[in-house]
Amino acid sequence: MTSESVDELALKHLRSLTGEADSAFRPGQLEAIRDVVVDRARVLCVQRTGWGKSAVYFVATALLREAGAGPTLIVSPLLALMRNQIAAAERLGLRAHTINSTNREEWDDVRDRLASDTIDLLLISPERLNNPRFRESMLPLFAASVGLLVIDEAHCISDWGHDFRPDYRRVKDMLDALAPGVAVLGTTATANDRVVGDVLEQLAAPDGEPLRFYRGALARTSLRLEVLELPRPAERLAWLVEHLPMLSGSGIVYTLTKRDAEQVASFLTANGISALAYSGEQATDQRVATEERLLRNEVKAVVATSALGMGYDKADLAFVVHYQAPGSVVSYYQQVGRAGRGVEHADVVLLRGGEDRRIQDFFIEQAFPERERVATVLGELKAAGEQGRTTRELMAIVNLGMGRIEAMLKILDVEGAVRRNGTRWQSIPGADWIYDEERYGRVTALRREEQQAMAAFGADGRCLMRRLQEELDDPDAQDCGRCSVCTAPRFAKPPDSTLVELAERHLRSRPVDLEVKKMAPDATGAMRKIPEDVRTEPGWALARIGDGGWWPAVERGLRDGAFENDVIVGLADVVRSGRMPVAWVTAVPSSRLGQVIDQLAERLAGELAVPHVDLVQRVQDRPPQRDMANAVQQAENVRGAFKVIATLPPGLGVLVDDRRSSGWTLAMVGGQLRRAGAQRVIPLVLATLT
Repeated sequence: MTSESVDELALKHLRSLTGEADSAFRPGQLEAIRDVVVDRARVLCVQRTGWGKSAVYFVATALLREAGAGPTLIVSPLLALMRNQIAAAERLGLRAHTINSTNREEWDDVRDRLASDTIDLLLISPERLNNPRFRESMLPLFAASVGLLVIDEAHCISDWGHDFRPDYRRVKDMLDALAPGVAVLGTTATANDRVVGDVLEQLAAPDGEPLRFYRGALARTSLRLEVLELPRPAERLAWLVEHLPMLSGSGIVYTLTKRDAEQVASFLTANGISALAYSGEQATDQRVATEERLLRNEVKAVVATSALGMGYDKADLAFVVHYQAPGSVVSYYQQVGRAGRGVEHADVVLLRGGEDRRIQDFFIEQAFPERERVATVLGELKAAGEQGRTTRELMAIVNLGMGRIEAMLKILDVEGAVRRNGTRWQSIPGADWIYDEERYGRVTALRREEQQAMAAFGADGRCLMRRLQEELDDPDAQDCGRCSVCTAPRFAKPPDSTLVELAERHLRSRPVDLEVKKMAPDATGAMRKIPEDVRTEPGWALARIGDGGWWPAVERGLRDGAFENDVIVGLADVVRSGRMPVAWVTAVPSSRLGQVIDQLAERLAGELAVPHVDLVQRVQDRPPQRDMANAVQQAENVRGAFKVIATLPPGLGVLVDDRRSSGWTLAMVGGQLRRAGAQRVIPLVLATLT
């Protein structure tokens, strides 16, 4: 195809895609399409959200298929993005399909369609590239037939990026398998110079031909930015109730954790503002329903974690508010980019919280396991030989949570040190993998620099949009003339004190339910059923560690060695709310806090007008449970540490502890009390980690 014929046909396809007869290409779009269709080149587009990166690969796909090329394969990170893209592709008459974790039953049909060349466009998640069955049975077929490979959100391929995903490293396997002359297109809105350099290197052609690179201005002229310092959660909840009704349209409120998303959504709903919580832990159909309700403006706000980020496309999204600050300015830019894509004005407000740094620290510190723990895992897998080990078996020998072990193994898998065989992991004999401590250290240092830049955002007197552009190395960064720094604050008035008080009551209003442990790991990591006659009842926590309700008062009591009376009354109210006939109260003895928890239990018993009994003794000192990172280590840390020292009174008892990090202390001490004759035991803690 010639450039002239491509230009004419491309414009026709663009107008079919948009449904607008006067649509025209933005600067760089047509040039990228020509590169892909005419020259079959490798191209990287770094363009702002809303520029139209998807239009490039949809139009290019239509043109390539008309020219007889194979189907397009798009590696896309989120199911929401896949659903939107399939709908858009069908507007061009493209036969689009997807392979992901939710439609395994369709994989064979998709494979047959590829073999018969009746698919124009296939979307897969990066996780599929790391699936052995997929790599063995389907990847060769893709490599042989694909006409265009698209890596969407290409910054995810770089561990310098704000959202690095190890599965993206498998893209290199696909690139290496491609036939000569197959076009490659990478797209992203959030890549600074360091990330761009890394992506250009990883996607480069084997013959040394460099990627063609299009970078546009990243300023978002529809967004008005403002930053507020509101350290207390109650202040931010009050601000949301006060201001969201004043903002036009509907939008997103971002939180750092699932817990906060649920808490914020419940407070908004309780105060007459239609809101839904959204996180990656929800079922797919629930997330889809929430996304669609927001698209139809049926809710004022979706309160979401970063799971509602890349790929969600709602042109008239009118506001984005951050309940807490993310860990980097680049990540912040990516999230605020959801707003103002098809409207002239959208409000973007950052409510900076006092807990932001603590949560950010957690994510930074979880990124790379220490050398010693990696060596332990590799040594265990090497010793196991072909038998390998399950993740849970590895948890018995290394003090890491399941999620962190899985993440470590995924990196080791991608980098060629281990492989997955069904549910077991095996060492690869002769692998020359080394722990790149220097690189991991540099990435961690970069995360700290990004954290400091986020802390300075809005506090250094500089234009907020310009600051975002500069973090992304936009060569044309300029003052926006619209943000609160360039003009004046609009939302800085302190929230109404009555609403703040209402929010504080809300944060204290509901205890945290503690589920019953029904399975427990043995010393090898195998899970065994806990007999019903030694299980505790469901229990409660007064607070969550770090929350804005009861936690400040609990923290003061733990620090000072004595609790205010309202904490005691609050605990008693939690027990009373359960409407259960409590007959006695006892405590888990603490070597760290001395008699503080015993005294707490005694005061609670007095408030409930039941006896306080001294039933449990610590017989061995062990490390704090918070230092144990997985269930196997946590359960083992409790075994043999306590014994029952007295005859149990009849009736239902309350077992009091200060903090619950894993739940195994309460479950196992409660089990000992049951074995010693307790009819029923209710766990009750001041605060829980989750």
